[in-house]
Amino acid sequence: MYSTILVAVDLSKDSQKVIDKALAAAKGDTSNIHLVHVVEPVAAAYSMDIYAVNINEIQQEAITMAEQKLKEIAQRLNLDEAKVHTLLGAPGPEIRNLATEIGVDAIVIGSHGHSGWKILLGSTAIKLLHGADCDVLTVHVGKE
Repeated sequence: MYSTILVAVDLSKDSQKVIDKALAAAKGDTSNIHLVHVVEPVAAAYSMDIYAVNINEIQQEAITMAEQKLKEIAQRLNLDEAKVHTLLGAPGPEIRNLATEIGVDAIVIGSHGHSGWKILLGSTAIKLLHGADCDVLTVHVGKE
């Protein structure tokens, strides 16, 4: 159905559910799957006194941890290292930009649902949809 799929994971326990849906869409063929996780900038994600901590050190630690977790997932799926992407920034635009760069047919992402419009889609999924030039499959993964 799709020739190239980008699977966006948040590295939570729900990530496997998202990966499973992507594998189903790819009919089990992992050769056409790319995996991405976006690390949000620490200063944007947490309100803290920036004078009290070394933001760059914390940011690099978050990136390193994400890279390691993605590497473990990629090994289980036998994904080529070139198809594993750890990015830094706002998840919606970063995933969209990567999808365009790679030329994917579909993006698969989890959605937790919260309140209002976010009951239907998570905030990252909503931001991802705005401007996406391919299909976006949201996988309901339950409440946070």
